[in-house]
Amino acid sequence: MCLLVLFSCKAKKDVYLFTSFHEPADGGLRFLYSYDAYHWTDMNHIFLKPEVGEAKIMRDPSIAQGPDGVFHLVWTTAWKASKSIGYAESKDLIHWSPEKEIEVMANEPTAVNAWAPELFYDDRSGQFIIVWASTVPFRFPKGEEDENNNHRLYYTLTKDFKTFTPAKLFLDPGFSVIDAEIVKRGEDDYVLVMKDNTRPYRNILVAFSNNPLGPWTNFTKRFTEMYSEGPTMTKAGNDWLIYYDSYRLKKYGAMRTRDFKTFTDIASEISVPQGHKHGTIFKVTRKTLNQLKAAAAEPAN
Repeated sequence: MCLLVLFSCKAKKDVYLFTSFHEPADGGLRFLYSYDAYHWTDMNHIFLKPEVGEAKIMRDPSIAQGPDGVFHLVWTTAWKASKSIGYAESKDLIHWSPEKEIEVMANEPTAVNAWAPELFYDDRSGQFIIVWASTVPFRFPKGEEDENNNHRLYYTLTKDFKTFTPAKLFLDPGFSVIDAEIVKRGEDDYVLVMKDNTRPYRNILVAFSNNPLGPWTNFTKRFTEMYSEGPTMTKAGNDWLIYYDSYRLKKYGAMRTRDFKTFTDIASEISVPQGHKHGTIFKVTRKTLNQLKAAAAEPAN
């Protein structure tokens, strides 16, 4: 009985956070929280205001925690004419280091942009992988989209967020692709969720690998409605939930799967606050959540 109570208490300590921003993206970092990964509450508080980049915006915030407990944040700083992403770190998600720009596409002189960076900590190599989408005009075949909208995925590696490997191609699936996130499903078992950005698709699919750097194979069919983007995945019990921004419908959608072969639309089972935009989901302790609530002047639970 005691062991059961201890296990139950421990389980209750883990809660979900969803990084967020609101248009027009000059406000800064927001958080949603949830106890079950289905029903979300907005803290209605800015935890970090963007200060880097010419446009001084924060889009697509992605957070990953290192083994030392430090949280690392990256984000999109501009729609175009920028080869950089934003970066800051924090021990508590409240007090942040000075922001800095990381010029991830410095070795690509004709690169148009650097969009939607996503962080993944590779526990095998002890380093972080940053994946983002960029267009390098006339490098790859394209469909109907404009040459400046023909994206591929690139990556850099870092252990300390001070030194970074030169950008390399992460994925060329044969079509324009953006908004990619890596999750570890099991030992030597990784899933990549992404947006096919080609016309007429513009929706979500996944691929698989035994290495977080690929190669990625066995691409699934597109399993969301057209005009969906910004996917992020989290585990809830035995299920994987894939959230995405159904931007034409102006709402959030979600799919549930256990095997990444069949996907069930659960949009009617979720609640996501109006105005929430492209972020990523990660877990924190109940103590961390209550500290965030206190900083946002919201009652603890």
